[in-house]
Amino acid sequence: MRDLYIRSMGLLEQLPRENYLAKLPVVKHLADDGITFHKQVTFFVGENGSGKSTLIEALAISQGFNPEGGTKNFHFSTENSHSELCNYLKVVRGFLHPRDGFFLRAESFYNVASNIDQMDREPGCGGPVINSYGGVSLHRQSHGESFLALVENRFGGQGLYILDEPEAAMSPRGIIRLMQNMDELVRRDSQFIIATHSPMLLAFPGAEVYQIREEGIDSVRFQDTDHYRTTVRFLQNPESAVEEILGRE
Repeated sequence: MRDLYIRSMGLLEQLPRENYLAKLPVVKHLADDGITFHKQVTFFVGENGSGKSTLIEALAISQGFNPEGGTKNFHFSTENSHSELCNYLKVVRGFLHPRDGFFLRAESFYNVASNIDQMDREPGCGGPVINSYGGVSLHRQSHGESFLALVENRFGGQGLYILDEPEAAMSPRGIIRLMQNMDELVRRDSQFIIATHSPMLLAFPGAEVYQIREEGIDSVRFQDTDHYRTTVRFLQNPESAVEEILGRE
């Protein structure tokens, strides 16, 4: 197996008990055992509030990415809202260094798109920044289209790509396109670390899936995640499932 850009992460020291981060399931597990990366694609899946996005954000910041997303060359700040977990994170890197990288954060991707447009309005000696993203303003595309334009045009391979809920704006067909692009990028020596709720995305072949629960974090088959099982049960008999959800049985 090829060496990974990120091998593992844990905590440098315990967080103070009064810090809200210390109560997150993912942080509790980091304090105990840490997390080791074995595959080129790693997913974190868990319920809202489990801390997966907080973890992804802290990892991205620790690697020099802008907290709101983008490459390491993005330095804008719309609002200083990121957590301090990055200050406690201990990351073990591999011998190889990525030639490319990007932090995709679904909730603040609008700010990244705005920053690109702003940079292209300012005088500069290079070509338009948007050319690296497909040549069309990301604001002139749907949310899902802009995500795919980023992956298909900006991600160049041999990269570290940290994605927070990339499926948030994508249709099922969009997720399939994302998986196709991920497959090509993995073949070109890239590493993906992704927080997701998508059962489709979790099925990416050869990926490691870490499920975050109150009891800790476990490496599981994607078929054994709560997200996958809940979706399958629903789709097997949606009418009955809806009746049960709404208490109409």
